[in-house]
Amino acid sequence: MVLLIDAGNSRLKWAWLRDGRPGDEAGIDVAALDGAPLASAWRGARAVLYTCVAGDAVDAALRAALPAGCTVHRIRAGDQAAGLTNLYERPAQLGADRWVALIGARTLAAGPLVVATAGTATTVDALDAADRFLGGYILPGLHLMLESLARNTADLPHAQGAPSDWPRNTDDAILNGCAGAQAALIGRVRDRLGFGATLLLSGGGADALAPHIEGEFRRADNLVLRGLARLAADVLK
Repeated sequence: MVLLIDAGNSRLKWAWLRDGRPGDEAGIDVAALDGAPLASAWRGARAVLYTCVAGDAVDAALRAALPAGCTVHRIRAGDQAAGLTNLYERPAQLGADRWVALIGARTLAAGPLVVATAGTATTVDALDAADRFLGGYILPGLHLMLESLARNTADLPHAQGAPSDWPRNTDDAILNGCAGAQAALIGRVRDRLGFGATLLLSGGGADALAPHIEGEFRRADNLVLRGLARLAADVLK
């Protein structure tokens, strides 16, 4: 069996490859990573494709949990993969999760494409109709923005606001300001790609950002796992 693993900053997620696609997702918080349950869950793996942006300790822990004899492929960004061309100045420096998410996103939509992933960080990346990764943005995730205001100011709370067109209390003002700033950047990238660009919104913070995004978009979860599934066809030939 082929195992697909997405080790992010906050969550470690995995799925088994089923008919060329990821099966049901499972996951744990990275902070609660425990090798014994992982070893039990992964004992049937004969090959693994994974990305890891969570650091060397998490990488070592997940490798240690894999069964003996398992063929392991850590996926990193490169010049090209799965028909996509990476125009990053130094392609290898692009985060593996961003690169593989773009590969996964391309399996869902053709043409100009924006992939906005709201996680610990929010990333906004663009593909053109010729399957070129044009570039993208990284900014603090919504939770980090809210946390920063609460931690670094004397009078502002850890905001628990609600979406509003005209915020009339401090919590709403903070939430809508931070979420609106992120949504505005996402909209700007889509506008730059031009008419007909598709927006895919993903990540654990997607629900919080969704009310602030203008125009049409699609929710798309598990993009990294989808990308790994697409890459498996090439890597495991």
